[in-house]
Amino acid sequence: MFRVIFHLDMDAFYASVEQRDNPALRGQPVIVGAPPTQRGVVCAASYEARKFGVHSAMPSVTARRLCPKGIFVRPHMDHYREESQHIMKLAAATGAAVEQMSIDEAYLDLSAICPAADADAALRNSLPLARQLKQRIRSERQLTATIGIAANKLLAKIASDHQKPDGLTLIAEAGKLQFLRPLPVRALYGVGKVTEQALNQAGLRTVGDLQDHPGDLRALVGSFGPKLKQFAFGQDDRPLELGDDIKSISGEETFLHDTEDRKVLRACLREQAQDISGRLKRRRLGAHTVQVKVRYGDFTTLTRQITVEEPLAEAGDLYRLGCFLLGREKLVSRPLRLLGLGVASLREPAGQQLVLL
Repeated sequence: MFRVIFHLDMDAFYASVEQRDNPALRGQPVIVGAPPTQRGVVCAASYEARKFGVHSAMPSVTARRLCPKGIFVRPHMDHYREESQHIMKLAAATGAAVEQMSIDEAYLDLSAICPAADADAALRNSLPLARQLKQRIRSERQLTATIGIAANKLLAKIASDHQKPDGLTLIAEAGKLQFLRPLPVRALYGVGKVTEQALNQAGLRTVGDLQDHPGDLRALVGSFGPKLKQFAFGQDDRPLELGDDIKSISGEETFLHDTEDRKVLRACLREQAQDISGRLKRRRLGAHTVQVKVRYGDFTTLTRQITVEEPLAEAGDLYRLGCFLLGREKLVSRPLRLLGLGVASLREPAGQQLVLL
């Protein structure tokens, strides 16, 4: 049996729901978030607003400056969650196993229902199912979705990013290496800002550069090197995560050289917080406990943690608490060999307030 994976990604989901429900907003630069007269951020932006450079997490006052005619709409999260449930039911109706990643995206495994003689034939056989799913979302929910099709999660996600909105892209196994070559290294799963900078400084800017690199990537990105090399060749054996029984999430990085450079440590912590946040949100979880882990040059290892009353899932909150623990406990008193961030005491749903116990 050959693997067939869809990555389903709704197009500008929050803004599209608002435009669907209010015909006056259709074709207009819609900005979902706090109004620019208040301190707040953008939750989402329609494609009309994105043309002006407006994007999520941007301060609303900045969005107003970039898009003076933007129409600000307060978010209706309960409504978006309800809409998401309808979308995921349509996805499940295909007969696929579904891993919901967030409120507006999911992976679908159709391997069992697309038998074929070879891998690319299986992918091609799934095209009618992808078109039917897109059509059902359009006709029943009056929304558009983009679907990427490939033999694994890595390539399916890249395919869905390739042609938005309302796109459908298939990356065949036979042509995946050529498809990947011109893409920036940041397109690969696990490559954040810090890793991207390290690779760029070594002259590795595209996936093709990684494919051609003769050396050991561990010299540049540590233990992630072998996995990154596999990703560069389109290889990914990660299964869909269908279970919810998870007690903790963490990430850590061992530095090539022991360091106490605050800029390096903050960048590392920020990237770990973003990764953990994404994994929490994919499971619709929040964390009551945030923990930092440090290891010094002599291999002495310390962990410190803090518990909050409301569960957290936002990267900014996790990052700020990680920095708080490092500072409060004076953990960067000498160069670090390793820095890690983790969360535990996971609960649902994720809250918004930050109340220290």
